[in-house]
Amino acid sequence: MKSLALVIFGITSNLAQIKLIPVLYDMAEKDLLPENISVIGIARREMSKDEFQKYFHEVLNTENIHHKHPIKEDVFRKLCRRINYLSGNIDDPNFYPKLKEFLGNSNNRIYYLATYPELYHHIFENLQKNQMNKSPKGWVRLMIEKPIGNDLKSAQNLNQLLLNYFNEDQIYRLDHYLGKETLQNILTFRFANDIFEPLINKDYIDHIQITASEDFGIGRRGGYYDQVGALKDVGQNHQLQMLAFATMNAPSQFTNKAITHERIQILKNLIPLPDKVVYGQYEGYTKEKNVNPDSRTDTFYALKTYIESERFEDVPIYIRAGKKLKQTATEISIVFKKPVNKLFKKMPESSDEPNILIYRIQPNEGIVFKILTKIPGHKIMLEPEYMQYCYRLDPHTHYIPDPYERLIVDTINGDQTFFNDAREIEAQWTFIDPLFAEREKPRIYKVGSWGPKEADELLEADGRSWLEPSTEFCRI
Repeated sequence: MKSLALVIFGITSNLAQIKLIPVLYDMAEKDLLPENISVIGIARREMSKDEFQKYFHEVLNTENIHHKHPIKEDVFRKLCRRINYLSGNIDDPNFYPKLKEFLGNSNNRIYYLATYPELYHHIFENLQKNQMNKSPKGWVRLMIEKPIGNDLKSAQNLNQLLLNYFNEDQIYRLDHYLGKETLQNILTFRFANDIFEPLINKDYIDHIQITASEDFGIGRRGGYYDQVGALKDVGQNHQLQMLAFATMNAPSQFTNKAITHERIQILKNLIPLPDKVVYGQYEGYTKEKNVNPDSRTDTFYALKTYIESERFEDVPIYIRAGKKLKQTATEISIVFKKPVNKLFKKMPESSDEPNILIYRIQPNEGIVFKILTKIPGHKIMLEPEYMQYCYRLDPHTHYIPDPYERLIVDTINGDQTFFNDAREIEAQWTFIDPLFAEREKPRIYKVGSWGPKEADELLEADGRSWLEPSTEFCRI
């Protein structure tokens, strides 16, 4: 196999420390790094090779909620043989000839931009000037993180900037939710089985709910988060992707082109309803580090929408996300209609609960179906139970791949299926922009609650209520 260089711009960034460096270790432990790979970290700080390896070691042994399994010294030493460091300012044209010389004759290259989008054009322009955006004897691929723009116009501008220097098949726009095991498993669950898919339509579905709640605040992200807010941070990308996976039509084949086409169809047919959005902000947010004391940034939002299609005609979709809420959970809930002639409708209230198909993305990941069953005994008494498919494994074990691990492997293999293309990003912003344009002052909500009361009223107006994520299934 030809030589491969993985070049990480911003190796000392928060993203690199929390995600990329631990993932490189995991890949080394599982022998997922190609034998001929060289990892080159780039940052401004001056470091010798020994100092760089020490930095890696310190990062790997720092407490990290995303990476809790122990570090094996023999694996770390094996990883050290593959890692290199080059210091320099990535906005300095004089740095890139040094990088080109450092890369030598590596035929295949991946550039991972773990840095601010404001620096992208410096990187792209200088890679092109030094003939490093293409490889005559191999390939060049570019990995970039969300956010891709902060509205439709800026996303279009960034996509055009990318295409000035790279071809679309070289660009890997990364939304790490697309690398999550359960999200990808939705496709298998829906399209490899013939049981539930015939029910995923307006004739059987009452409504759909998507929740992404966190019981913690913004932490050290104040400088970034206060410029973005909840709707743009997780709504524009993660949650719209969750909706697309749960409602897209069956692709004609399991290929990047076919799957992406169906995701885009859902995103393009979403109806923005600016008067059906509630914004919230948790108490004490304006006292967080690097947050404007007069900030009107949303740390919570809830919205209602519809998919404009015959299949989902008049099926309401409710989406919410927020920080410092009652619990941490991310899930999609497909709530089915109650039949008019329900046999047990005169039974106690519990017998009137609807059937619900739940895709739990995190924590205690799995796919479950809430049904009613008879309580053992002489009387006919019903209770809700869960039919469940669960991993039942600590998410920090190596059995369930980290999303970044999976997406780096996909990039090495040239598989863009679980990455966003330009049309998909722009369809997401086309839906979000009208909602953000009429953003109201956020309602203040108590820490540990489920957000402002107006979010509850959004569903109560339709005779519905939010589902509280259950802790009763898929326990480790």
